[in-house]
Amino acid sequence: MKVRKLILNAFFIAMYVVLSYVSINLGNMVITVSAIPIIMGGMLFGPIAGLEIGLIGSFLNQMLKYGITPTTILWILPAGVRGGMIGFYAKQNEYQLHQKQILFIILFSGFVVTTLNTAVMYIDSKLYGYYSFAYVFGALIARYISAVFTSMIYFAIIQVLLKYTGIFEKNTFS
Repeated sequence: MKVRKLILNAFFIAMYVVLSYVSINLGNMVITVSAIPIIMGGMLFGPIAGLEIGLIGSFLNQMLKYGITPTTILWILPAGVRGGMIGFYAKQNEYQLHQKQILFIILFSGFVVTTLNTAVMYIDSKLYGYYSFAYVFGALIARYISAVFTSMIYFAIIQVLLKYTGIFEKNTFS
């Protein structure tokens, strides 16, 4: 079982990195479906695995796109927090989540990630001297709307995966 978990976590990390390149960049807002492997890993294996998938996947993505910077650790935290939160929620519910619970944790984690990303953008912009209120906070409402939109997409994709694959057969999601 440990080997299967390790292989799936590595797969989820790789999937995160690949999906992070499939995105719509709108200046200070990015729309992507890269969080799906983090959500799946957290739902399957709990908070530690979700945290690992988010942190390692995001770190590799940062390294490939930007290299290492003083704020790299800050930029990888939101993905790790998402995985940890979803994994913790799944574990607290003994990995048996109903559709409303899945939707709730995906939406909630989306709002948390948006808030954290905004905070990191603020710190990064202050550190590197590109801060402007309009750039950091001007699109905040649009970013929260985007979080709702992408959360709905995540939820729909997760539902398809639950229905048509055996990846979740160990767990009972209804």
